[in-house]
Amino acid sequence: MRAVANGELIHGPAVAARTLAYLSGARTQGSVPIPELTPREREVLDLVARGLDNASVARRLVLADKTVRNTVAAITAKLAVRNRSALTVPAREDGLGA
Repeated sequence: MRAVANGELIHGPAVAARTLAYLSGARTQGSVPIPELTPREREVLDLVARGLDNASVARRLVLADKTVRNTVAAITAKLAVRNRSALTVPAREDGLGA
């Protein structure tokens, strides 16, 4: 009762273990795939690597076709690949497009 009165939170061992696992897992999770890309670029690349065309990516992400086209161009430049089809190799190597 004193702990609660002091603003402390008391959990059972199961809740404490899950909380600890969650918090420690957040810090030690694997690296971000293709870290030089923004989260939106990774999202677009994932869909491109799944075989979607620009119009399908635009519909799925609620973006303009031109936005997707520009994003794909930016990704292509950042990854220094020649064309859209070459994007799937680094994407798949980093776990995208599965």
